[in-house]
Formats: sequence, C-alpha cells, structure tokens
Amino acid sequence: MHKTIACYITAKYQDIPMQQVDNIKECEKIKEKTVITIEPSTTFQEVIGFGGALTEAAAVNIMSLLPHQQEEILRGYFDPEKGLGYKLCRIHMNSCDFCTGSYSCDDVEGDTDLKHFNIERDKKMVIPLLKRIKEYCPDLKILVSPWSPPAWMKTNADMCHGGKLKDEYKKTWARFFCKFIKAYKEEGIEIWAVTVQNEPMATQVWESCIYTAEEERDFVKDYLGPTLKEEGLSHIKILIWDHNKDIIYERVKTILSDKEAAKYVWGVAFHWYGGDHFDQLKKIKEKFPDVNLVFTEGCQEGGVKLGSWELGERYAHEIIGDFSSYTIGFMDWNIVLDTVGGPNHVGNFCDAPIIVDKDQKKIYYQNAYYYIGHFSKFIKPGAKIVKSSCSSSRLEVLAAKNGDDTLAVVVLNKNPEEIEFNMVIEDKIFCGNSPARSISTIVLEK
Repeated sequence: MHKTIACYITAKYQDIPMQQVDNIKECEKIKEKTVITIEPSTTFQEVIGFGGALTEAAAVNIMSLLPHQQEEILRGYFDPEKGLGYKLCRIHMNSCDFCTGSYSCDDVEGDTDLKHFNIERDKKMVIPLLKRIKEYCPDLKILVSPWSPPAWMKTNADMCHGGKLKDEYKKTWARFFCKFIKAYKEEGIEIWAVTVQNEPMATQVWESCIYTAEEERDFVKDYLGPTLKEEGLSHIKILIWDHNKDIIYERVKTILSDKEAAKYVWGVAFHWYGGDHFDQLKKIKEKFPDVNLVFTEGCQEGGVKLGSWELGERYAHEIIGDFSSYTIGFMDWNIVLDTVGGPNHVGNFCDAPIIVDKDQKKIYYQNAYYYIGHFSKFIKPGAKIVKSSCSSSRLEVLAAKNGDDTLAVVVLNKNPEEIEFNMVIEDKIFCGNSPARSISTIVLEK
C-alpha cells in the first residue's frame, strides 16, 4: 500500500507553477459525482520518455543568450532533478523550415560517392549543444529526420515544394543516412533512430519530399534497411510515416503487411496537426502488436501567443490521448523559439514552451513547459501505463507506475470551474479537487 502522497498543481489562477499542495487525502467513502479509478495491477506499454527538437532555430535562440541563461534552458529541459527530465531529442538531417536557410550536407550535384558530404554546419551550434545536453542526460536518445534530400537528388531539383527522390539516387540517399550517423558518432554523438521522411504526403513551401505508402515501403525494404545493415548500423531503429494520425492506419498497414519491409521497421512516428484520431493508434497496435508508437512533432502554429493557456492544455490533452493509445514516447517540436516564433526561413512561425527575447536577453517559460513537465518529471523511462478511467469527461486522466512502484496520476481540467473528485486505487478512496484550468500530478509512493 502507498505510504505517502504528494500533489503538484499548475493552474491558470495560481501564481506558482508545479506547486506542491495539500489537497488530496484519504477518505472513507465515495461522495463525489466525479470518480477517477486507477487499476495499478493492469499495465500496458512501457514508456521510453519525453523530449523535444533541437532545430537550428532552437540552437540559434539558445546561443543568443548569456552563458548562464543557455545553461538554465538546457538544465531546465534535460536535468532529471532540476528540470523536466527529457530523454529524447529530434534533430533534422539537412535543413528544415526552422533553419536560417536551406542547405544539405552535400550540395555538390551528381556526387553519388558523397565525397563532399560534411556536417560542418551542424558542428557550429547543434552538435556543441547536444554535447552539453548529454552532460545532463548521458543516455539521450536522438532521432534523426530528413525534410528533404539534396536538390540534385530530386525530381523537382528543389529541396522545397515537394518533389520526389529520383530512382537513380535511392541507394545514394540511403548511404547519406549512414554517412550522417557515422559523422555524428565521430563527434561523440550516438544516433538512436531515424525516420524515413518528415511528413511524406505534404508538399510545402519549405523542405519537403513526397513518398506514397508503396514508395516508402520499397525504400525501407530495398534501400534504407539493407544499407544500414551493410554499413554495420542495423542497431539504428527505423520509424515510418512521421506525419498526422488521420490516415495513419491505412498508411502503416500498406508498409507493415509486407514482411520484407516490416522486418526493418521498429516504430511508427506521428504528429498532431490532423486532429486527435487516437482510435487510429489503437487500430495499429491491435493489427501490428510488435510495432512501437512515438509522437515526434507537435506545435501551435501561427506564431507566438505569449501566455496563452490553451497551449499547455493542447499538449496535455495530446499526451493523455497518445499514451492511452499505446504510445511509448513523446517529442515536442522546437524546444526554444524567439518572440516572433522563429527563426524560420519561410516565415512559418510557431509557438514553443520556452520563448526567448534575444535583444533583451529574457527567457519566458510558457504554461506548456510546465504542463509537459507534469508528465515528464513524474513518469520516468521504464514506467508502465496503467489502466485508468474517469466517470466524467470533464477531467482527462493518465496514470503510470514507475520501476520503483511509485504511482503517478495526471489529471487535466480544461473547464472554467473547480471539480471535486474521488480517486479509487484498489481498496483505498481519496478525496481531491482539480482547480479551474489546471493540471495536477498526484504521486503515491510505497
């Protein structure tokens, strides 16, 4: 039985985020209409962790600050005690929109031997920051995603505006992945996994490249999987899709129904821009129980709305829905943006949990930072999601059991009023309240 109980709350109408409060106690009987039920003995998937993307834009913003401020942000995200305990980090291979311009690691046309391949641009900011991050998180898992091959490998001769990878460069592009992974290793940075292509069905004004489901399947089966193996990199995990959830099941079914392709695929990556569609994730896991589901990108589009409470609520709703649907890891998009929501070389400005004013040297922690932290600080890698439910749709709930048997229960209240509730865990009943527009993490220790 749990001996101690603690509760941490971040609320719109309270000044201190993640404040420890004394608002949940054992009680003798159920007296509230809203009942949260936790069943610790019924466990589901094992969590690998939370994280975010270190884009070139994020790196530019961090490096624009004073040294102690840079350290504050890195510690704030990746320190397991003083920060959010991030364990995952996504980086881009070649440029994405959140860069100061388009580039690739080999812009020499026709260089099929990749003799001119280099990561000099990454060495300026991204790699030094990754080294500093690893001081806080030595076992950091780094995911690499390409937005586009070099322009010379594509049908439209342009890294941006969609286009496709030319057939004659498919092997070269697979070797490009290997060169990137090995170049990072030479810098002391181990890569954990790759996605085949960021958002492979989206033609964008920024870096993009189109793959049909069949094309992605065949690239994995005939080129990427075998080439990683040939190059001694078969330990690198491959994730497919890396796009929205609305059509994810059909896409994944096409690829994983092919056994020769499926043997190379460790996981399915997805984003939030097409709506919830959590049922699609459940369908994937029911059909393909061995595949791993990882959320790899989400942000609020349209620039920075400093202080918007909806930002954190969107993250929390997504995390609860994803992990209630067999997801094992969650990666935010840019970990730091400037006050405009960039830099972004095509003006596709977005929001982020941390915003910096580069001129004033100020750091703004938005509620999203704390809302994500209500999960990442308390649901540790190796934790198992446990069965939870709520009698009312007005509260959203996620529960997990850590390796030390600590139980973490996260309660999201997006409503404009406080909600009293009872929480039932095995034969114990607790009384508590969820303040208006708040998120709570209840920690029960053995």
